[in-house]
Amino acid sequence: MAFSLDATPSRGRILVTGSLAFDQIMDFHGNFKDHILPDKMHAINLSFLVGELKKQRGGCAANISYSLALLGQPSKVVASAGRDFEEYQRWLVAHEIDVSGILICEDRPTACCFITTDRADNQITGFHPGAMERARELSLKEERGEEDLVCIVAPDDPQAMVRHCREAKEAELPLYFDPSFQVIAMDGDTLARAADGARAVFVNDYEFAVFQEKAKRDESGLLELAEMWVVTLGEKGSEIHRRDGETVKIPPAPVQEVVDPTGAGDAYRAGFLAGLARGWDLDVCGRMGSVAATYAIETYGTQNHRYTQDDYERRYNSAFG
Repeated sequence: MAFSLDATPSRGRILVTGSLAFDQIMDFHGNFKDHILPDKMHAINLSFLVGELKKQRGGCAANISYSLALLGQPSKVVASAGRDFEEYQRWLVAHEIDVSGILICEDRPTACCFITTDRADNQITGFHPGAMERARELSLKEERGEEDLVCIVAPDDPQAMVRHCREAKEAELPLYFDPSFQVIAMDGDTLARAADGARAVFVNDYEFAVFQEKAKRDESGLLELAEMWVVTLGEKGSEIHRRDGETVKIPPAPVQEVVDPTGAGDAYRAGFLAGLARGWDLDVCGRMGSVAATYAIETYGTQNHRYTQDDYERRYNSAFG
């Protein structure tokens, strides 16, 4: 039977917390490693001439909700933005994303991310939080509606992430925790408390290792916190580590051309969650994430990829049957 998004309708809305930001994306046509001298690590002073520079709509919450919208999955963004967010907000509304949970801070700019990517897809990122620091004032319990099915807590102000994880569990709203790059900023005890009781934690393979080191737990110890760990492996696909000891291996979907890997992880999470919202098996959810990620990789920026549901279904069936 061919894969079809219409086979099972979504069972509810997904609450998405996380950053809202403008991305300044720069492409470096060389390799970072060629400019880093091991014996000068104590005095790094690097300057890269970049070939491309574009200002893009970004932020993990909006990236995830955007791909959810392409897949026909309703979502609501719970996040904070600045005085320069009006046009961006209209963009989200045009894609039928609920923006009623966004706090607009007139005294601050929206967060801004500066991303430099080399030709080996390595990245160096700088981030100015701006209005994102006010996300800790938002209450997930107050924003929750009766139709909300699950919540994903994506990278944001660390204090906001901790509060959202706690309130999701207090409200008995199934929690999917996505610490991503904030594993660097958060200490082990904080990470463990946030993950404790989650249905799943999303990380890449590097973040998975950092989480284990900071929390002082091996894989079995992490599975005592969350029911499963979804670990993305780049071009090798992804793995879903389950508490029952089973590991579901997800193959990568073929990519036509690698243009910009930024936002691939957010697209993967959207595909995965869209499958969960339909009650599908984990292997299907993982494959949905793999296919959704290909569109982000093939397009410059995190919200410039476009596809119809028919396009997506054809690509899924071509990749996985």
